[in-house]
Amino acid sequence: MRVIIKSDYEEVTDWAATYIAYRIKRARPTSTKPFVLGLPMGDTPKGMYKKLVELNRAGKLSFANVVIFCMNEFIGLEKNAPQSCRSYMDEYLLKHVDTKEANIYILDGRTKNYEKECANFELAIRQKGGIDLFVGGVGADGHIAFNEPFSSLDSHTRVKTLTTETMKAKAKLFDNDINKVPHTVLTVGTGTIMDAKEVMILATGETKAEATKAAIEGSVNHRWAVSALQMHRHGIYVCDEDAASKLEQDTVLYLKDIERNAY
Repeated sequence: MRVIIKSDYEEVTDWAATYIAYRIKRARPTSTKPFVLGLPMGDTPKGMYKKLVELNRAGKLSFANVVIFCMNEFIGLEKNAPQSCRSYMDEYLLKHVDTKEANIYILDGRTKNYEKECANFELAIRQKGGIDLFVGGVGADGHIAFNEPFSSLDSHTRVKTLTTETMKAKAKLFDNDINKVPHTVLTVGTGTIMDAKEVMILATGETKAEATKAAIEGSVNHRWAVSALQMHRHGIYVCDEDAASKLEQDTVLYLKDIERNAY
């Protein structure tokens, strides 16, 4: 696992956006062989999306041949609800770049057949040749997507019940009323994420320090879903100094040293 430690949030999201752009351009995607990108919701990636939009508007990056799979959706929400994945992605990325509607895959929170919806999502990923780069954030408890503590590390897209702590964190999207937060979501699994050819996880702020320590210095275990990244051949963990604050000093010095002359 490659670990990038940057000074602050701005540097983390700038590095992430620059890396995504690099990977897309290097792939030289076409309509018949697109670049397949997995993307998250949340506060952490907002700066990354802003940078990607800037690159697109400057003519330095095209999304015309990029297929996008979004990580999750609240069950029961209409796709145009302000808290939905579709609304979030439209606001921060999709409406501002040259992506194509046919290349966007978002789980349907209003489906009457959860099992079929999840199976079709996994099938669509396989039909596109798998995800080239899956980008995600990490929760304070180490969850990635909505794979809460003790989720199977081999899980795939499915229905997931949210913990009270996660619902509290998401209440800000629902007028700060936890009673309005859906109890269940459709989410890609840890296994779905780890099946990608490359995975990049972003972590910023002191609240992510414990999860960062578990991801980098802890054992691989289902208490911390993010720890699965240790087993990925092409895993990248990008964090700021605050998120790295609970790592051993020797660990930080080593990680910074080996990245000194690397991109």
